[in-house]
Amino acid sequence: MEQAKLLSDTVLAIFRANGRLIAWGDHFAAAQALTSARWQMLGALALAGEPLTAPQIADSMGVSRQGAQKQLNLLFADGLLTRTPNPAHQRSPLYWLSAAGQQCFNEVDSRWRQHALKVAASFAPGELESVQRLLDKLASLHPPEDAKGENDAR
Repeated sequence: MEQAKLLSDTVLAIFRANGRLIAWGDHFAAAQALTSARWQMLGALALAGEPLTAPQIADSMGVSRQGAQKQLNLLFADGLLTRTPNPAHQRSPLYWLSAAGQQCFNEVDSRWRQHALKVAASFAPGELESVQRLLDKLASLHPPEDAKGENDAR
């Protein structure tokens, strides 16, 4: 039972950190007229290196397809994305950064990299790698299709 409580406390800490990081990211990205959600979508496309569909972006960022689509529509309307037909799926267009979107992402990413260097210095060697492995494992044990607990006995 002690492990279960520790896991619960860890998940609560993740939820708190997530809320704070989203609020912090909204403030940080506001200089480029972005929210954390919009920054996340630009980042997903920039990191992919190729056009993606809304479901692909949602999956890579761990958000709902509808949530990703909403942000993609806003970014497209603001001229930060291009949208092209998808030969593999007629109703799921491909999105890519426009020149303005690439510039916007580069600006926020440059500021982020400076910030990340400062914050990373607060951690002991190996701490961030351990946390990343833990979060990756925790996420892999909770795929979206298991939200109703169908595979509780792993």
